[in-house]
Amino acid sequence: MTVPDSVAPACPDVLVVGAGAVGLFCAYFLCLRGFAVTVADAGPVGGPQSCSSGNTGFVGTQGAMPLAEPGVLGQGFRWLASSRSPFSITPRPSPALIAWLWRFRGLCNEAAVRSCFAVLVDTKRRSLRILRELCSEPELAGCLMEPGMIVAYKTKTAFDKACTGVPVAVERGVPLRVLDLDELRGLAPQVTFDIRGALFNAEGAALAVPEFLAAFARLLERMGVRFLPGARVTDFLVTRRAGTRTVSVVRTTQGEYSPAEVVIAAGAWSARCARMLGLRLALQPAKGYTVTVGSSPAAPELPVLLSEGKVALMPFGDRLRFGGTLQLAGLNTRASARRVEGIVATVRSYLPEVPAGTDRRVWTGLRPCTPDSIPLIGRAAPYANVSVACGHGYIGMGLAPAGGTLLAQLVAGDEPDVDPAPFGVGRFGRG
Repeated sequence: MTVPDSVAPACPDVLVVGAGAVGLFCAYFLCLRGFAVTVADAGPVGGPQSCSSGNTGFVGTQGAMPLAEPGVLGQGFRWLASSRSPFSITPRPSPALIAWLWRFRGLCNEAAVRSCFAVLVDTKRRSLRILRELCSEPELAGCLMEPGMIVAYKTKTAFDKACTGVPVAVERGVPLRVLDLDELRGLAPQVTFDIRGALFNAEGAALAVPEFLAAFARLLERMGVRFLPGARVTDFLVTRRAGTRTVSVVRTTQGEYSPAEVVIAAGAWSARCARMLGLRLALQPAKGYTVTVGSSPAAPELPVLLSEGKVALMPFGDRLRFGGTLQLAGLNTRASARRVEGIVATVRSYLPEVPAGTDRRVWTGLRPCTPDSIPLIGRAAPYANVSVACGHGYIGMGLAPAGGTLLAQLVAGDEPDVDPAPFGVGRFGRG
């Protein structure tokens, strides 16, 4: 359904703050429900400030395990001095970080992991269905790739543990299977692996980034969505009446807007934006890296996840992208040469003949993480016209489509097709 062109652009029905994958999917589903939508972002759509621009683009049912697993917090502190560590915490005097870590610590148990995994894998599965339908549109043809994914294990201990978990994963809808040596060779005959074993997920998929974002934005413009690149939100004017609060004006570096509804979908900067309204979101920015190099005949032609090393390999034609590292280091996007070398060394330890690349393109971005890895999606009390869609973490591309559907249903007052409680914005309290 196309949004009417007659809506006055200076007075949109909904102003979405953030033009990453999450903001674009919120805009898409709001538009389908008849809202006039404007999307504002501090940078260009799909620009380097967006996590959606430089990541591996992984979607599908792989990678639904929450970050808060038993023992991971202690491991994070032990990894502080290691340049190869996939997860680390930069100690700093931050009450928000301390509160986040306290909640995270309480979730590092098997019961919480099972509960969060069920929500995440269901959201990823619904998102994949949406992407398949969306990418049948001519504008997005070729943006979704579904070759499946190899999950490689370096150690026998990790591989044996993974094999015991395959039946449970299959029962929950993840099509995992154990690969024997011949099957692995058949999937990647040109690749030399130095591993103890591997699994295969037939629903391993990826979006071409940043091409997908640019094409999606063009589709949204055709539907009537207006974009405001370079419009950083600087303030909100709030009206208080009868115990409720309403945002009446949104001030940006591109002017003032008076939307009926505001959606905060600004990724890692969502918490800072929400603080202007007195809202405290349980959100921490986690820095991640990708390293893009020229491909070679020895490189894999389908995605590969290096399990213990938490590094993903994604082929993009003549390019090969390595993605890894999750650093709780605040709003800091500075690249560390040690971290880059650590990612490359991890790749070479699993796939010794894959090119390390002398023409590397390094990108860093900030993933907005919640303590339970489940996004914050819903109304932001006590505001009558403010909603939040953020906290999609390191699997944002794979959660954003279904998350956008839920956000649009809640804004429109429709009956959600999933239970919104696990995504509740206030589930962690005020922080």
